Amino acid sequence: MAITLLTIFAVTAASLLVVAFGLHGLKRVGLASVTAWLSRAPGLDLIIFYFTTVPMIAGPVAGVRLMPETNGWLAAGLGFVAAVAGQFTTIIVWTIAHELAHRDAVRGPRIVQVLNKSVGRWRNHAALWWMTGAVPFFSMVRIAEIILYPPIVWLVRLPRYNHGEWVNVSRHKFDGLVGHDLIWCLYCDWMTGIWSLGSEMLRNIESFWCPIRFSSTNKCVNCKTDFPDIEGGWVAADGTMAEVVAVLEKHYGPTGTNAWFGHPARLTIEGEEPKPDTE
Repeated sequence: MAITLLTIFAVTAASLLVVAFGLHGLKRVGLASVTAWLSRAPGLDLIIFYFTTVPMIAGPVAGVRLMPETNGWLAAGLGFVAAVAGQFTTIIVWTIAHELAHRDAVRGPRIVQVLNKSVGRWRNHAALWWMTGAVPFFSMVRIAEIILYPPIVWLVRLPRYNHGEWVNVSRHKFDGLVGHDLIWCLYCDWMTGIWSLGSEMLRNIESFWCPIRFSSTNKCVNCKTDFPDIEGGWVAADGTMAEVVAVLEKHYGPTGTNAWFGHPARLTIEGEEPKPDTE
C-alpha cells in the first residue's frame, strides 16, 4: 500500500511540475500566443482543471484500481490524499525553483516578508494553505458559469459575456512578483475573476426576476455594492406588486437584452464597448 500511495504522489507531482515548467518555456520557443491563450478563459479553465481537478479525480481512481485488496472507499480516500500531497509538493517545489531563478527579486521588497512580520510567519502561511480548500468551491462556481448561465441567456435574453475579460490571470507580468508571492497572487487573480463574473450574472438574474428591495435594512446596505440596482431601481420592501410590474415593464420588453438596470454604464458585452443608457 505504501508503495502504491508513493507512486500516486510521485506521478501527480511529476506530471504537474512538467507542465508547470513547460509553461515557462512556451514564450521562449516562440509560442507566446499559446501562453496568452492559456492565461484567459477558456484556455485558463483547461489549465486550472489540469492542476486542481484532474489530480483530485485521478488520485481516488488510481487508489481503487491499484489497491483492489483495500476497501473501495478507503482506497479512494488514500489515493485522494496522496494526489493532494503531490499538488502541495508541486507548489512548494515550483516556488523554490522560481525564487532561485529570480534571486534579485527575492532580495528586494516582498509581500510575504511584510505579512510575516504583521501576523507572524506561521499564521500567514497556515492561512494561505488553509485557503486552498476554497479551490473546489470556486471551480463549482466556474462550472455553473459555463453550464448553467448560457441556457438562460437564450431563454430570457440575459446578456452574454466574454468570459476571458473576467476570468484571466495577469499578475505574472508584475515586475518583482516571484515565487511565493506570485503563486498566491495568481490564485487570487483567478478567484477574483470568477467571483466578479458570477456576481455580474447574479445582478441580471436578481433584477430580472425579483426587483424588490430586502426588508432588512442592513442587508440592503451590505448588498448594494454587488447589486447596485437595490438603490437604482428595485421597488421598496413596503411597495406594491403594481410597482414591481411597472419596474419590469420599464426595463424589460419583447426585444433587446434583459440586463440589470445599471449594466450599460460599466460592462462590455460580447467584446463590444458599452453603449450609453437611453432610458
